[in-house]
Formats: sequence, C-alpha cells, structure tokens
Amino acid sequence: MRPEHRLDVIQRSVIREMARFGQGFTVDGELLRGPGTTAVAVREHPGDGGTGHVDLGYVLHLGRADGPVVWDCAAGLGRTEEEQLDNAVRMWATTTATAVVELLDRRGEYGDHYRSAELPGWQAVQGPAAVFGFGSRQLADWLADHQPLPVLADALRQELTGPQVNGVKLFLGGRAGEDVAEVRVNGVVSDRASAALRALDWPRGERLCWARLFILLVAESAEQPAARAGGGAEPAETAVVSRRPRLLDRWRRARPQRG
Repeated sequence: MRPEHRLDVIQRSVIREMARFGQGFTVDGELLRGPGTTAVAVREHPGDGGTGHVDLGYVLHLGRADGPVVWDCAAGLGRTEEEQLDNAVRMWATTTATAVVELLDRRGEYGDHYRSAELPGWQAVQGPAAVFGFGSRQLADWLADHQPLPVLADALRQELTGPQVNGVKLFLGGRAGEDVAEVRVNGVVSDRASAALRALDWPRGERLCWARLFILLVAESAEQPAARAGGGAEPAETAVVSRRPRLLDRWRRARPQRG
C-alpha cells in the first residue's frame, strides 16, 4: 500500500473511532485536528515489518512546543492491509485514546482515575483493557479484579521521563509455557517492569489469549490540559474490560464495533 493510501485509511479510521467518544476530528494535511487544542498525529511505522501497525500521537496542547504528546503503536489483524490498519486504530482507540479522553473530560465515563501509594506524586488514568484470543473470559476477569500498577511501581519510577504525562502500555498473554509480558514507558520497553508483570499470577490457558491496556501517569503538579474532550480459523473472542464494579457498563460503551 502506498504511503498516502495508508495515511488516508488511518485518518478515516481515527475520525470514525473518535466520533464514538463524541470527539469530532478533521483532516489538516498529515494532522487530525480535534476539539480545543487536541490533535492526533500519524507517523510512518519504522522498519519493513510495519504492515498492520499504526503509530499515533495524541497531542494535548497543539502549538505549544512543550505540550505533551501521548505516542503509542498498535497492531491489527485482517485479511488485507486496510483491515489490519483499521483494526489497529480500533485497538488504539479502545485502550489508549479512551485514557486520553478521560484525562481531558475527567467524568469517569471512559476510564478510571486513581492514585497508587507506591507512585507518590502521580495520578493514574486507565482506559479499558482489550482482551482478545480464545477463551478470553478468564484473563478479562483477572484484569477486572486486579491492579498491576502498584506491583510495577518500583520498576517504573525511574523511567517516568515526561515531566507532565507518561504513557505506560501493558501487553500480556500467550498460553501456558509460551507467555508474553511487555511493559513500555513512553514507547520504550522496560525490562524490569516487564519481568514484574510476567511474575504476576494472571491465568495462562491452553489456547492463545492476550490483553492490552494503557495507563496515563499524570504529574499531580502538572497543568491540566485545556482541551475538553467534548482466514480459516475460528474467530477469536474479544472483550473490553475495566476494573469492577463498572465492568459490564464500560464494556458496552467501549466495545469495538465490527463493521
């Protein structure tokens, strides 16, 4: 797919997904402008293995050189590259964009706000977790009942390089004997945090299943953003979950739509 076609597919997908959260975005060259001072930037995924990957930056203060940008890379599956890109944007919107919208709106509609005693000075904003694969219910239930952040805090503390906002992505799953656990802070793998995540007792089943979640760590002294977010195999299950007790309600609102 030509770069300009890729950009068009990604931008159209972002506009559609953000509209689900009441956020109107319009194309301005290679940038998507949103409400207030927000925008979403798209950059080409590096390397030759970028098919189905999107690199998106959620800009909080457009026009300010020191304004935070929440970058994240997401991957999607599909029979065609367009389907892969579309699903990658959907995954980004479900886990990452929801956290940013919740940071801007601060209404508790798209994510949870909490503080961890192990990370003094930082407030966490967490969107729903996307759980996908076969037999995803066990892993989804575990994530709804557990909060990994306190366990990861010691490893994360020295890696929070953003003075205002830091993005922490967790990816975990696989199956028994072939598990995967990765933590990225501002896009960079944290080996210590990844090892701590792998040591947790999340369920490892006999069939492949993964989970992806995104947490914003916001400095309590930081200025709040001014913008208000106004092929042959059996199909795998997908669930979107948040911490209880609002699991089912959040699932209905944030669940990716197929089609």
